Amino acid sequence: MLELELNKAFTLMESGPVVLVTTHDGNNDNIMTISWTMVMDFTPVFAITTGEWNHSFTALRKSKECVIAIPTVDMLDTVVGIGTCSGKDTNKFVKFKLTPVQGRLVKAPLIKECLANLECKVVDIIEKHNIVVLEAVAAYLDTTRNERRMVHAVGDGTFIVDGRRLDRRTMMASKLPPGV
Repeated sequence: MLELELNKAFTLMESGPVVLVTTHDGNNDNIMTISWTMVMDFTPVFAITTGEWNHSFTALRKSKECVIAIPTVDMLDTVVGIGTCSGKDTNKFVKFKLTPVQGRLVKAPLIKECLANLECKVVDIIEKHNIVVLEAVAAYLDTTRNERRMVHAVGDGTFIVDGRRLDRRTMMASKLPPGV
């Protein structure tokens, strides 16, 4: 086996879906691209990693709410573009021709062009590790979208796209929560 440089080890583990996180600071909506996501358990509790380096973080910390919007592979260039500019000087909804949709329970907008949107409340911010724990309070899925493949960042500027889905539901039935 070839030894991998330790500073590249995260590229073996970072495969959660790339998401867009919207915030509202009281005046303006913003979007940030996040590739570090984690499902906490079978409840609608999730974690993202972000911090002061993202313009949206201040609004997220102050409002204690956001929307996690899940894009698909056809939006990859938009997702990367959003992640490479700042909401401090760019209206990303306008620049990337995205449609903000008002949610029911949070002020941050949903993104119409995304496959799914989760309205979330901040449960905790673990400053030491820049982890924001979120609880979804509403969820939406666009069942009319033909493209459903999500994108996963490797961390080195390359991405993996969802492929064939393998079904092992029967084998795992005793471990799945009711209704899943």
